[in-house]
Amino acid sequence: MPAVKLEKAIYTRLKKCAEVAGYSSTDEFIVHVLEKEMSKLEDAESDEDIAAKLQGLGYID
Repeated sequence: MPAVKLEKAIYTRLKKCAEVAGYSSTDEFIVHVLEKEMSKLEDAESDEDIAAKLQGLGYID
C-alpha cells in the first residue's frame, strides 16, 4: 500500500478528529475525508472544472 507523509502537527489534528468522531483508526478517518473530497472533484465535467474547484478551495493558485 502506498504511504503518504504528513507533517506531525497535521497527523496529530487528524488523530484527534478521528477519535472525537468515533472512527476505529486515524487511517480510516483519513481515507473517509479523502474519498469525500475526491467525490466533490470527480463530479466536475472537465479538467478545467477540477482546476477551478481546487483554486476555489485554495489548494492551487
